[in-house]
Amino acid sequence: MNILALDTCTEMCSAAVMINGKIFERSELTQRGHSEKILGMLDAVMAKAKCTLADIDVVAFGRGPGSFTGVRIGVGVAQGIAFARQLPVIPVSTMAAVAQLAIDNHAATRIAVAMDARMGEVYAAHFVAENGLAEKLDQEQVCAPDKFHPVDNAQWFAAGTGWDEYGSLLTQNFAQQISDKQALLPTAAAIAKLAFAAAQKGQTISAEQAVPVYLRDNVAKKKGEQ
Repeated sequence: MNILALDTCTEMCSAAVMINGKIFERSELTQRGHSEKILGMLDAVMAKAKCTLADIDVVAFGRGPGSFTGVRIGVGVAQGIAFARQLPVIPVSTMAAVAQLAIDNHAATRIAVAMDARMGEVYAAHFVAENGLAEKLDQEQVCAPDKFHPVDNAQWFAAGTGWDEYGSLLTQNFAQQISDKQALLPTAAAIAKLAFAAAQKGQTISAEQAVPVYLRDNVAKKKGEQ
């Protein structure tokens, strides 16, 4: 199963290819210009992997939450590629991708993800590692930082930009339950890994079924947000 993955939902613009189980990735921190960068990044990773779109079986993408504009870009690019090549797609939660990075890079087993949602809020959810993959424990939500509470009394790895932006408010609820903290951003490599597991379970959808997930009903952007 060969997977082309992309994510433009946050300031980490990222593209990856999983070919025969090996992942090639390119990521760049940028506040804007995702739509101009992502196609070039996809070309670059395919060149590095020595493959073409003819080798791809599934297109995976970060479906949100994240920047309103960024989420739309990712869905649109994924749909465009999938329609052109008649490929199935797999939407992957950006929050799950953050949790996956905590598992892969920090050996985390229980992850409290809080991503900066702007406007004084965070995107928040709890995940656990199941056979090395991030599994969601509760519903993803957008809320004020002081409304994100631990689901039990266990230790949690705090992951995501929300812990940097609203650390004091978040830690009030988690008290001594934080084992470590990293302001991780989702990457296409993490999305590819989660998409591979989903594809093995037959959890693909058609391109026209791909929809963004904003979590917030009010999608007005903060001034200057891309």
